[in-house]
Amino acid sequence: MIGIYIAALVLGYLLGSIPFGLILTRLAGTQDLRSIGSGNIGATNVLRTGRKGLAAATLIGDMLKGTVAVVIAGYYGGANAAMLAALGAFLGHLFPVWLKFNGGKGVATYIGVLIGLFWPAALVFCLIWLATAVTTRYSSLSALVAAFVTPLFLWWFGHPALASLFVVLTLLLFWKHTENINRLRAGT
Repeated sequence: MIGIYIAALVLGYLLGSIPFGLILTRLAGTQDLRSIGSGNIGATNVLRTGRKGLAAATLIGDMLKGTVAVVIAGYYGGANAAMLAALGAFLGHLFPVWLKFNGGKGVATYIGVLIGLFWPAALVFCLIWLATAVTTRYSSLSALVAAFVTPLFLWWFGHPALASLFVVLTLLLFWKHTENINRLRAGT
């Protein structure tokens, strides 16, 4: 099983490291995404290009790479392999080898791996994100609140192993949002 677990982690990492935002904006002929707005490769920064369709495609691509990694690994290696693929996909998005380990903040990939592992938690994440976004008008705050609730939801519904995994993913997501958190605290 060790070989399957390593393969699941590597598969997840390689799929997760596909920088859809960068690829799609280059194909569309826009300037380098890393020189716009936050310099991030995710859907929120793609939206800053004014290309809503590209932003939506980036969001879907970043979600699906996590979902696909989990589904493939789960099919061939079971639940533990699926969780390792989820971890790999998330780490691949945050630290892609192709971009000198400087990737995105992980929200879409977080949702994607949730879809693959326990879709009701992904639905709860999206509903909390939406409610917080409508109330506060801050996308990053919405993601942080939804991510904070996710491990609690997983634990409450009897998935302690998934809850533990998502504690780790949530801490990484918070770490990648450090600048956003500082700006939220400063009111800027």
